Amino acid sequence: MSGIKKTFAPALPVSRDLRIGLFGFGVVGNGLYEVLQATPALQSVIKKICIKNPGKKRLISGEHFTTQASELLDDAEINVILELIDDADAAYEIVKAALQKGKSVVSANKKMIAKHFSELLELQQEFGAALLYEGACCASIPIIRNLEEYYDNDLLSAFRGIINGSTNYILTRIDKDNLSFKEALLEAQQLGFAESDPALDIEGHDAANKLSILLAHAFGTVVSPEELIYTGIAAIKESDANLARQRKVQIKLVGTAKRIGTDKLAAFVLPQFVSADDELSNVSNEFNGLVTESSFADKHFFKGKGAGAFPTAAAVLSDIAALRYNYKYEYKKIAQQANIIHSHDYYLRVFVSASGDTVLDKSNFEWIEEWHNDVNQSWTIAVISAKNLAATRWWKEDGISLILCEDPFIDNVQYKKISKLSLSLAGIE
Repeated sequence: MSGIKKTFAPALPVSRDLRIGLFGFGVVGNGLYEVLQATPALQSVIKKICIKNPGKKRLISGEHFTTQASELLDDAEINVILELIDDADAAYEIVKAALQKGKSVVSANKKMIAKHFSELLELQQEFGAALLYEGACCASIPIIRNLEEYYDNDLLSAFRGIINGSTNYILTRIDKDNLSFKEALLEAQQLGFAESDPALDIEGHDAANKLSILLAHAFGTVVSPEELIYTGIAAIKESDANLARQRKVQIKLVGTAKRIGTDKLAAFVLPQFVSADDELSNVSNEFNGLVTESSFADKHFFKGKGAGAFPTAAAVLSDIAALRYNYKYEYKKIAQQANIIHSHDYYLRVFVSASGDTVLDKSNFEWIEEWHNDVNQSWTIAVISAKNLAATRWWKEDGISLILCEDPFIDNVQYKKISKLSLSLAGIE
């Protein structure tokens, strides 16, 4: 016995009891309440719930509710605020007040976080409280924590993915079941996948908000959604879907971030033709999928449900559990001041179609690979400058749809080589 070494288990981090003040009692809030009530091991109890409509019939007694935010924010026993409301402006005021009082916050409000990212970061640093929001991006996929904890800023070179489950559900139903856009959208709303205002999804605003948040955690680059090149799927026509079937590709709404050289970053959300050998081709219905690329690990592929109450609730629950051990985002890449600047200094290979009397202006393109004029539609496959897309809105006008081709990204070095070759083949040089 004397020769046997004694081993000791490492000390576990000390957990704390959480007393939660919940704002909003919709599907996700109600579900979380039930889970926390049934799981005492989580050491988390919802003490009070703030709602907007006190007359609405609910499954738990009225003593749990209040319409006064101050009852939650001023309660010294409540150490965590859980924000699950639709109104982004009201949500910001709630989160701001909570952080100023030193209360930790969990939110899934991507519009609020993207719009006020810099202010929220400063509040966390000033008052020392944590703000967690895994549920704001890709729902059930723990992508923010992976970007924060796993990928070093110098190693991550790019990510791209389907980051809006509602539009992916709509495009899947159009492609595989020949539903009309209107039918697919209605179905997505009925299933609870689409936002209360569907324009947030189908016009690309939701995906742009998520991309904005992901850029900060992936590269330390804080970019407001308005600075990004983005659009949604509302402009995609039946003829575009038919052409995709003919080419044996799918249309997906894809968010992309890619480093250009050492100090620049390209970022955009646009519909894209996705071929069968693309990792994203098997991401269907309400699922999200994200591919990361790094120097040593090469590629990682994340997939999970990106829309619906339960996937979002799972992410929120994970954040609550993390707060028990005082977890907070460290924002290392922002703190390192990596100076990776968002830029439009690149080119994209695109498919652009125009219907009816709408006429495409050839001067918008760097060069044209194909040009077709049909009775009711004209379309082209061409190369366009990202600066053109950022500075103009012609490609968002009625009757025009823009879809990225497969492998669309062209940097300046590639552009010069391809441009020189194109001119030479045309006999211009």
